[in-house]
Amino acid sequence: MREPAGPPPVIVCRDLQKSFRLGGGVVHALKGVSLEIAAGDFVAVMGPSGSGKSTLMNLLGCLDSPSAGSILVDGQDVSRLSTSQLAAIRSRRIGFVFQQFNLLRRTIALDNVAMPLLYADGGGGGRTARRAKAAACLELVGLGDRMDHQPSQLSGGQQQRVAIARALVNDPAILLADEPTGALDTRTGMEILDLFQRLNRRGITVIVVTHDAEVAAAAKRVLTFRDGLIVSDRRNERPRDLAAELAALATATTPREAVA
Repeated sequence: MREPAGPPPVIVCRDLQKSFRLGGGVVHALKGVSLEIAAGDFVAVMGPSGSGKSTLMNLLGCLDSPSAGSILVDGQDVSRLSTSQLAAIRSRRIGFVFQQFNLLRRTIALDNVAMPLLYADGGGGGRTARRAKAAACLELVGLGDRMDHQPSQLSGGQQQRVAIARALVNDPAILLADEPTGALDTRTGMEILDLFQRLNRRGITVIVVTHDAEVAAAAKRVLTFRDGLIVSDRRNERPRDLAAELAALATATTPREAVA
């Protein structure tokens, strides 16, 4: 499905297919998906379990290769790249955020965030440079005062912010998030969505896989999958304004001053 004319696409998929052997049969997870995602868009991918949304996420994130069809990421065809070539694309262009955070438990936030830079070209410029860049990312997500804390010393929302900072440390063009609010309470989930919206306003393309309609309502575009196909592709003309919702919630929960 083609988007209307606008910013150039950062992702282009053509007749994307993915099949897996399972037991004695074959599962067709994606059955010829074509789509374009514009640079700077915020896209939610929805669908029931087994619909193909997670398979699409793995392909867009260069974690797997399609059985047929093509994927262009920032203009480069990644469909038939080797494992090491895919790893290089991930390192330079894509940031990942997962539901379970995937932080190193005995490592402080600063070094968790700096870790991807070790695998970047040139090793991220040395330990001092890596830590300086990681610190800037933690400041960006509002954790400048938690840099020396281990994950066990952080709340779930703070751990997810560390994970987002880690995803940003290589300056990716694309941020992929798989159920990023699934392990969080409602208010903390709202704060994470607000952060995604702020990052998107800075020009980062955000793609979120979710089963939650409230999460999808924060996106500019919603793709719905079923049985390996896109069954709905719509623009969200009025995405949720998470900053306004959080401000209203704060006002509603502030104790009223005693009446004189």
